[in-house]
Amino acid sequence: MAYISDDRRKVTTHRLAEMKARGEKISMLTSYDYTMASLVDGAGVDVILVGDSASNVMAGNMTTLPITLEQMIYHGKSVVKAVKRALVVVDMPFGTYQASDIEAVNNAIQIMKITHADALKLEGGEEILPSVRRILAAGIPVMGHLGLMPQSINKFGTYAVRAKGEEEAEKLLRDARLLEEAGCFALVLEKIPAELARRVAEELTIPVIGIGAGGGVDGQVLVVSDMLGMTKDFSPRFLRRYADLFTIVTEAVGHYVEDVKSGDFPNETEQY
Repeated sequence: MAYISDDRRKVTTHRLAEMKARGEKISMLTSYDYTMASLVDGAGVDVILVGDSASNVMAGNMTTLPITLEQMIYHGKSVVKAVKRALVVVDMPFGTYQASDIEAVNNAIQIMKITHADALKLEGGEEILPSVRRILAAGIPVMGHLGLMPQSINKFGTYAVRAKGEEEAEKLLRDARLLEEAGCFALVLEKIPAELARRVAEELTIPVIGIGAGGGVDGQVLVVSDMLGMTKDFSPRFLRRYADLFTIVTEAVGHYVEDVKSGDFPNETEQY
């Protein structure tokens, strides 16, 4: 369970702040199920994000918009059961915090009570500050998210790099300061110019985690299935594949099919 305990290895929001202060980079990956979360946590990742990218990775949707509160709670609860060290952050899905701050805090409390997660992540800046403040007032840690915000893809109309222009860059800086002032413990910056991300990380005292935001931030996050090479049709510039599980799994399943068809599996030592 992802409860704060006497285990000194447990990552907390306070420990993340200490890591930034001493210049230690923060590692963050997504997970959506018990088995993967167990592997990721055991390998030493500092933060596990139960991302609404589960909508794409686990459910096959084109965007993150369709995933529901109940589905995010299911994935969050599954992940938390596996984690011993990492800080577990759950994304609040689209539609659960934008309508009103009261609805936002009620949904946030439900996620925390059922999943036992450590924190929540919300996309947006000034527009969602009432919800952020209300959730924080309830004692729930909040991680912000600026830059490319997948929940707003219909507004953007593209997954291109954000904040390249001066006006949008200034708004992002202003939103980052507002989120820090409100009490967010960390901030994710997605797909923005590296120099802008570096500036945000230098100006803010809270940790800034990047995805497609260069190396000048305090840490990095990737989608675990992309990083492990389980996907082949997604190759943005910021993605580094550390394995080729697509090939490994495809070949393994193919060999299994061959062995079943030929009668080789199971053999005499593999039966009772």
